[in-house]
Amino acid sequence: MAINSDFLHQLDRFGLVINKRITSNFIGQKRSTALGKGLIFKDHRIYAPGDDLRNLDWKVFARTDDLFIKNYEEERNLAVNIIMDSSASMDFGRDLKKYEYGGMLALGFAYLSLKGNQKVQFTNFADDIQVFKPTKGMALVGNMVRHINALQPQGKSEIDFTFKKIRHMIGNKTMTIVISDFLIPIEEIEAGLISLGKQELTVVQVLDPVEKKLKLEGEYDLEDSESGLKLKSFVSTRMRNDFQNKLDAHTNKVKELVEALGGKFFQFTSDVDVFDAFFEMLR
Repeated sequence: MAINSDFLHQLDRFGLVINKRITSNFIGQKRSTALGKGLIFKDHRIYAPGDDLRNLDWKVFARTDDLFIKNYEEERNLAVNIIMDSSASMDFGRDLKKYEYGGMLALGFAYLSLKGNQKVQFTNFADDIQVFKPTKGMALVGNMVRHINALQPQGKSEIDFTFKKIRHMIGNKTMTIVISDFLIPIEEIEAGLISLGKQELTVVQVLDPVEKKLKLEGEYDLEDSESGLKLKSFVSTRMRNDFQNKLDAHTNKVKELVEALGGKFFQFTSDVDVFDAFFEMLR
């Protein structure tokens, strides 16, 4: 299934109906404490020789006969850095592959951020990384669609190595969104997220419904999509329960790690409507 123009039209309608109060929790202009000629009024101070007369508050002068200068907070936009897993394990799914679902989430984040006049950088990673340079233009969305549709997920999720490289490409004032199935050792995830430094972090785990609730039973030929290792196995009720417990424990560790780093963690299966997922994340 390829992401098509219908999804872009849905994004456009979604951008119109989403509540601004909800959206402001995720995107929008972030205030700095630096003083400048921005749009946000801060306070007054007494006029001193050499001050710009254009900043005099004539209304205050009319009331008090005193000269006061208006101070402003400089508005600075927070860059948005979207990182999406494109390893072989993401190429799994019956109706909608995890990679395609993750791609739609990445596009949604990019669209909402660009509509909020944010600068966006998009990166997909596996054994190596591919980076779209930071931009504010909506053309990025179209470029992302073509790129995501053309790319075949392959390779391993080298999160620890990859994120160290990405850290050198992003600034300190960055909102970072990481989209992956995170089906790798927690030690690698921890090393990768820590290497990103202090970010406004959102982590989204994408799973297929079969992974989330293993409903298989009987004999199967299982294959590790990243290593290629094959194993003939009988899936029993006990095996399903054991798998479920281990997956839940792993997910909880990822969630605890993200929250310990001051970030937000979400998990969605690929059968959840993308826009329902965004309403959940932007509440």
